[in-house]
Parts: sequence; structure tokens; C-alpha cells
Amino acid sequence: SVVCWGSDLEATNVQDLKELRSVKCLYSNLRSFAALRHDGRVVTWGCDIAGGNSDDVQDELCDVCDIAAVDLAFAAIRSDGSVVTWGNPKLGSNISAVKSQLFDVQQICGTASSFAAL
Repeated sequence: SVVCWGSDLEATNVQDLKELRSVKCLYSNLRSFAALRHDGRVVTWGCDIAGGNSDDVQDELCDVCDIAAVDLAFAAIRSDGSVVTWGNPKLGSNISAVKSQLFDVQQICGTASSFAAL
């Protein structure tokens, strides 16, 4: 099970613990967390603008294989090689300029505010 602690109240305030069952892997950035479940779904919490709120892309966060993080955003690779991003659009989550190139993605890594995909 997932347990959170520390001084960042937004990041440690997990609203829906039942969604955090069967977690395969945890990811974090400066202000939020993402949990990848065994069923390929993603659960997020923490600071909304840092990716703690993924409501806008929640329907796309299925069949996820891996997640990468930068300071205030996340990027997920789905099993079909597509990419889903969420968090601060000025600091990594805006993929509009490269969306057409993000197919058959195998790996994503990040710096403070940028992602690179292979």
C-alpha cells in the first residue's frame, strides 16, 4: 500500500486511498506524485498545477507502461507508444509542437522542465 509523509501538505494529502490499490510503481516531481497501477491506470495527487490533478487527461491514462517526471509535469508512455502529458504546460506538459512525432515511443526522460523521447 502507498503511505505518504512529510511537510508538503498538498503532496501528502491522498484523497482517495482505494484508488491506490495494486500500485506497481511510484513517480514524483517537486510537488506531486503519480502511481502506476498494475492495470495500467494512473492515479495522481499533490499540487494541481504540478501534475497532482490529471482530470483533463484521465481518460487517456490507461494502458500506461511507464511515466517520466520533470519539476512540475509528467509524461506517460502508453502500450501503443503514444504519449500523454499533464501538469504545468509552461514547464513540460505542452506537447502541441511535437505531438505528431510522438508515436512508437519507447522511453522518456526529463530535465527540470523539458522531456526527451526515444
